[in-house]
Amino acid sequence: MAFIKEESEDLKIEDTFTVKQEDPEQTELMVLKEETQEMNEMKEKDQIETHQDLTTDEQSSCKRSPKTKSDFICSQCGKGFNHQPNLIVHMRIHTGERPYSCDQCGKSFSQNEKLKVHMRVHTKERPYTCPQCGKSFTQKESLNVHIRVHTGEKPFPCQHCGKRFSQLHALKEHVTIHTGERPHACTVCGKTFYHKQKLEKHMTVHTGEKLFDCQQCGKRFGQKDSLRIHMKLHTKDKPHAKEKPYICTECDKAFASKSNLNHHMVTHTGEKPFSCDECGKSFGQNSKLKVHMRVHTKEKPYSCDQCGKSFSQNEKLKVHMRVHTKERPYTCPQCGKSFTQKENLKVHIRVHTGEKPFPCQECGKRFMQLHVLKEHLRTHTGEKPFACPQCSKTYCQKQKLKMHMTVHAKEKLFPCQQCGKRFGYRGSLKSHMKLHAEDKRHTCSQCGEGFTMKSHLNSHMRTHSGEPSYSCTQCGKTFSRKYVLNCHMRTHTGEKSCS
Repeated sequence: MAFIKEESEDLKIEDTFTVKQEDPEQTELMVLKEETQEMNEMKEKDQIETHQDLTTDEQSSCKRSPKTKSDFICSQCGKGFNHQPNLIVHMRIHTGERPYSCDQCGKSFSQNEKLKVHMRVHTKERPYTCPQCGKSFTQKESLNVHIRVHTGEKPFPCQHCGKRFSQLHALKEHVTIHTGERPHACTVCGKTFYHKQKLEKHMTVHTGEKLFDCQQCGKRFGQKDSLRIHMKLHTKDKPHAKEKPYICTECDKAFASKSNLNHHMVTHTGEKPFSCDECGKSFGQNSKLKVHMRVHTKEKPYSCDQCGKSFSQNEKLKVHMRVHTKERPYTCPQCGKSFTQKENLKVHIRVHTGEKPFPCQECGKRFMQLHVLKEHLRTHTGEKPFACPQCSKTYCQKQKLKMHMTVHAKEKLFPCQQCGKRFGYRGSLKSHMKLHAEDKRHTCSQCGEGFTMKSHLNSHMRTHSGEPSYSCTQCGKTFSRKYVLNCHMRTHTGEKSCS
């Protein structure tokens, strides 16, 4: 008679008990304790070794822990145990014996303790609760994995690319991206899959088997996921029926459909199996590759019925329509300025916060927007990619080229309806119209005159203060506005006057 008191991380059995050969349940508990402890020891060892060889995991799991005696050796895999009952239970891995069956669903297990854990699926018992967010789990190991969402711990690194994962199975799935391994093949069409479950789902395409019935309308489905998605047709009219049954194992984000979850998982795995034949750019989803191909084909299937402008994506057309509807759904809480796109609002907020997240690696100057940084970098590289087709003059910015093109415009077909001024290009007219359309939100406290820009107000304020800020380097004469100084300078250079 031996007294055993062991504690494992996954399943705690803290009561001291006596092991008797004729008591199979007590023997079962003892066996589970020892195997669980060994599993945890191996798991810790694997983490220390950073899982250097995933292909030998099964072999490694069969090696004895240094702390385990070798009195009873498995003839199949060589694993050692210090009690014969432990070996007996272990042999069920090789024989496939599962003597403990669930009376609810018929599922069977090799150990009684595993059956007890499984029963929580039916009883809805979730005894392990996260102290951070209150989410509960049926097993302590599931809670331990979930805790990593809050701590950010990712103990499983990929030896190929360095990407880290919070769960071992997620790492194993990711590694197949590097190895290209698809071990599960369809016997009918030859299609291969990373996981056995995906193959099983795929097989229903060939068998036509539809095992899942809708209890509402009787419609049948070949996959349980399809039934779940279909059920939303019956629950959609209920205001609280916002079921999102598909949970990401990496970050716990929930989705309404399996396809949405699969699309999301690409952000964790980094898998980009769809490559563009034209430029080599790769994508995580085939739909994104199709959209990208329009860059090369110049296809723009979505047209605006107001002005005829066309777009490569329907979403871009929707955003464009706000130009006509004047809809600006995104409003700045600081100054009340509104925008057609959320991204534009985010960029604008930086005006108030002063955030400049894009630094120049050459001179250290920082910028609020990435495209402005890219334009700035051309001052260091000397690159001027925008060339005038008329005179071959080059510019570092596309906008400057557009402004230059007005020089070549012979006919000025675009008149301003407000003041009659004419322009050679529609874009120039649009820029000009802003002078009329913009509200003059910067008002002089002295005389009430309004200005579209704060810099104009500042210049105007000097007319009240009498402060002459701009001096002529030739004759010393001072002016309150830089524009007036520039006009004055022409008297010295002999250039044509501003008038």
